[in-house]
Amino acid sequence: MARNRWMAEHFSDPYVLRAQAEGYRSRALFKLQEIDAQDHLIRPNSVIADLGSAPGGFSQYAASRLGKGGRVVAVDVLPMEPLAGVIFIQGDFTDPQCFSEVQGALGDHVDLVISDMAPNISGVGSSDQARAMVLAEMAMEFASSCLAADGRCLIKVFQGAGFTELLAEMRRRFNRVATRKPPASRPRSPEVYLLGTGLRPVVSGPES
Repeated sequence: MARNRWMAEHFSDPYVLRAQAEGYRSRALFKLQEIDAQDHLIRPNSVIADLGSAPGGFSQYAASRLGKGGRVVAVDVLPMEPLAGVIFIQGDFTDPQCFSEVQGALGDHVDLVISDMAPNISGVGSSDQARAMVLAEMAMEFASSCLAADGRCLIKVFQGAGFTELLAEMRRRFNRVATRKPPASRPRSPEVYLLGTGLRPVVSGPES
């Protein structure tokens, strides 16, 4: 019954219908578009890493905004159909070999890391939340390892157990951290996006 309700809601969702009508990979594209309109995330000639990219909504939007000077490197354990202007690497970016391949494609200056990763929902709330926070932490670690000093990262997280701790860690690693809930994010969903700006050169212990 719950799945049937989700399916009915999904296929009547105006963002889903709009994505289908306009040829976009997923409704997630509109979330990034709305945040970008507010925070001007994607700039000409940027180098962008898209973590957990399939089916490609974030990458599709990012590539459309870059023009010919920048590049998007997308990575996912799932396959993704090719996209113009996007380098796709299939694999787990926490695996050393995959990480090295992603780094090679990105180069030595990364302007933006974006992550819309979420676990497959099991229906067990505590388990789903724990797995979602692990994915968010992985994205934060990746961003910390490769971003330029003035780079930014946008990471999807879910409010619940572990959120406060992750937010505190983001604030230790970045000069500024903002929370974003774009209109395309369903109101009842606990998802929000953390936007970190300005990677701090040294990560020390907890804030006093």
